Amino acid sequence: QVQLVESGGGLVQAGGSLRLSCAASGRISSINAMGWYRQAPGKQRELVAAITNTGSTNYAGSVKGRFTISRDSAKNTVYLQMNSLKPEDTAVYYCNAGALTVNWVKYGVDYWGQGTQVTVSS
Repeated sequence: QVQLVESGGGLVQAGGSLRLSCAASGRISSINAMGWYRQAPGKQRELVAAITNTGSTNYAGSVKGRFTISRDSAKNTVYLQMNSLKPEDTAVYYCNAGALTVNWVKYGVDYWGQGTQVTVSS
């Protein structure tokens, strides 16, 4: 089992910044990637950014150039630095950990955090 604990959500004005953190514990060897998804009211949950244990990254087009995902292997923690925030970034952000193929397709183990609210005011 893998447990994910998220922090860093909150309220910010448009153009501001936030940094989300997700600390993983448990059977870390069972995962090879961590990432962030978000879900706004009335919308599907969507991938924001992901990073593998080799350092490869993947971003949603809507956040590319504004958000940066990084990982501290020693702390088993992934971060999402969010800059130039827009009202459309408002959502519940969920940390995710699991296994991915080289084509970024999920397989096997899959774990989720509890979610943290990010609200961006205009």
